[in-house]
Amino acid sequence: MRAKSRRGILLLGLLLLTIPMAGTQGVRAEGSFQVRNDQASLQFPDSVTFTATIQSTTTITSVILEYGVDQQTCGTVVAKAFPQFDTGQNVNAAWTWEMKQSGSLPPGAKIWWRWLATDTNGNQSSTNPNSVQWLDTKHDWQTVSGEDINLHWYRGGNSLGQELHQAAVDGLQRLEHDAGLSTDGPVDLYIYANTSDMKDAILYEPSWTGGMAFPAYNIVIIGISPDQIDWGKRTEVHELTHVLVGHLTFSCLSDVPTWLDEGLAVYSEGKLEDSSQRQLDQAIQDDTLFSVRSLSGGFSEIPDKADLSYSESYSIVKFLIEQYSRDQMTSLLLALRDGMTPDEALQSVYGFNVDGLESAWRASIGAKPRASTANATPTALPTPVPTIHPISGIPAAEITPYATPPMATPGTAPTQTVATQPGRPPLSLTLTLIFTGCVLLIVFGFIGLAFFMAISDRRRKKDS
Repeated sequence: MRAKSRRGILLLGLLLLTIPMAGTQGVRAEGSFQVRNDQASLQFPDSVTFTATIQSTTTITSVILEYGVDQQTCGTVVAKAFPQFDTGQNVNAAWTWEMKQSGSLPPGAKIWWRWLATDTNGNQSSTNPNSVQWLDTKHDWQTVSGEDINLHWYRGGNSLGQELHQAAVDGLQRLEHDAGLSTDGPVDLYIYANTSDMKDAILYEPSWTGGMAFPAYNIVIIGISPDQIDWGKRTEVHELTHVLVGHLTFSCLSDVPTWLDEGLAVYSEGKLEDSSQRQLDQAIQDDTLFSVRSLSGGFSEIPDKADLSYSESYSIVKFLIEQYSRDQMTSLLLALRDGMTPDEALQSVYGFNVDGLESAWRASIGAKPRASTANATPTALPTPVPTIHPISGIPAAEITPYATPPMATPGTAPTQTVATQPGRPPLSLTLTLIFTGCVLLIVFGFIGLAFFMAISDRRRKKDS
């Protein structure tokens, strides 16, 4: 299921224990700096602490930590932290990245960091970047790799890992054949033995989460118990679709409507489930279908409405791919990547806008023409995992997860339930209000002063 996060994105430790990573490193530069015990200690999933001992022949006056996460971004993103330390020729520096304050990284993300030091003469030196994998190692992870899929799991034996890996590989092949979607690099799938274990690895996840995709990191995590293998295979393909669509459409301009993203993800699973097809058929018969425009934003949190939204999205995407072509679907996604609105992109590729799509799609499935779609407004799409803003105030990562719930009750489709984050007024608005208030105070002050002076002058004239 999709959970936009269009505002976040973007990132081996022992659970609740500290594991030092990266060994001793010596760096010699202009000021003869040397760095020892350069390491990152993970307290998964809560925090990571960076420490180093920096030595110099002169007094060290400044130490800065630069850090970030390997991910797909619109530009180079570097966060900076300023650890407290006592100046001298031998400095111990430490700084902790609190995930509970910034928001969680996806398991498997690669964190990098380096130190910058300056001495009293202005000489500066930086260490070579180090890295550590953000992953809890209380589980005995096993890995099977091949054909652009790295599948990691820890329970169920080798046969389970091979089975799930093959299902993911088959899913990639089907996505390329049916929808023209392909990978631009290996995707890592982390298979937890159940949803409880998976939730322990992610902070602030929705309570219903059973699987999540992080396109910016090429990472998918899913909780699959032994009695959910079939659901797990479908979910693998569903979440892989989000990763591939996310990569293909990635830009600072893209705006992919939810019906397209989720429709492709459900379409990639194969044939629509019988219960979902029956619900869709009933909505066609009762003329209770949602408008395509209303499916452009977040889906309803009401189970029946959410289920129908996914089924409709599947049907719309199926119509576009099978009535037209796979190549046109790819062109549509690329047009959205390049900054076209959904109306503009559809018009350029198919010759109709969103309303035209709705008319053509309804005719193809035997639904009644829609009387009006002008007042259909897409709802805002909430984000279950907060956007990450490192303590320094420079965004080091922005997570854009796409979440799937655990296996639904037989006969029902997955349901999305998310909670919105409270917003704050824009800074520009706040400054404008403050400025306006100051101006008004000055104006009223002058008016009051003039009034007071006029009265005083009148009294003096009267007395004289």
